[in-house]
Amino acid sequence: MSEPRLHVVFGAGQVGRALIDQLARAGETVRVVSLHRPPDLPDGVDSRAVDVTDAEAASEAARGASVVYQCLNAPYAEWPARFPPLQRAVMAAAERSDALLVTLENVYGYGPTGGTPMTESTPSAPTSVKGRTRAAMTRELLAASEAGRIRIAIGRASDFFGAGVTESTLGERVFANAVAHRRADFIGDPDLLHTYSYAPDIASGLAVLGSDPRAVGRIWHLPGPETLSTRAVLDLVAAEVGHPVAVRTVPKVLLRVGGLVSPMMRGLAEMAYQFEEPFVLDTTAFESTFGPAGTPMAVAVEETVAWYADRRGAA
Repeated sequence: MSEPRLHVVFGAGQVGRALIDQLARAGETVRVVSLHRPPDLPDGVDSRAVDVTDAEAASEAARGASVVYQCLNAPYAEWPARFPPLQRAVMAAAERSDALLVTLENVYGYGPTGGTPMTESTPSAPTSVKGRTRAAMTRELLAASEAGRIRIAIGRASDFFGAGVTESTLGERVFANAVAHRRADFIGDPDLLHTYSYAPDIASGLAVLGSDPRAVGRIWHLPGPETLSTRAVLDLVAAEVGHPVAVRTVPKVLLRVGGLVSPMMRGLAEMAYQFEEPFVLDTTAFESTFGPAGTPMAVAVEETVAWYADRRGAA
């Protein structure tokens, strides 16, 4: 009888927690590594409170892993300084355990595409500080893989949303505002097509990458809800909350002015191109290899509204 495989998840945030729950439901042996021990973990899940900037401690926390998942993030305004060291510590942990490293990425590294759908072969041409940071981190992963140091599988997703996902384009400023009968704040043109990735779908995709040998050594776009315009998504939100949801568009010039004093506003301004042209993630490669996947947008919106409504009721 083969030994059980240990899945070590670094990060218990918006996607990491969904991945932990999914792996536990599937009967896998799971350990979560994060700065603080997450509350209410599924029965049987091991938890290690570790400062991952300590590479030695991170490696010790991943001892015995068959698969390591990199779901950590850094504060948005401090990405260039703080994110690469986190990834390097997780890379070292995977290398020491001889584990497959499954890494979650966003799509900042592509840069503007002129509205052309993004595929895994879309050239990397970032125009932003965060995009260049992300592209450099990907190069480090691919270089380590090509050198034979680690085995990798990279999963990419677009703007996240879902239960517990508050710091995103479809987070507090949309769902929480809609539940509270306030206008939704949005950057750019809401009538353009825009791919939004649902956190449980992202977790499902990462779990596939960690279990199917066909995933190893490649970049994959993770499937999710069908791509709609943001306004169409807001119409679904309005149907769920039972009243119209007005949109308040934040002008880019206001972001730039705010960016003179606020690193967060400056970061939003440099990424605004994503909402000034169609922004479509092509997931054909994943679905043709592993099978159809993704939650219908109406269902994803329903579940997300329910979480925000429950949170508001509890408050």
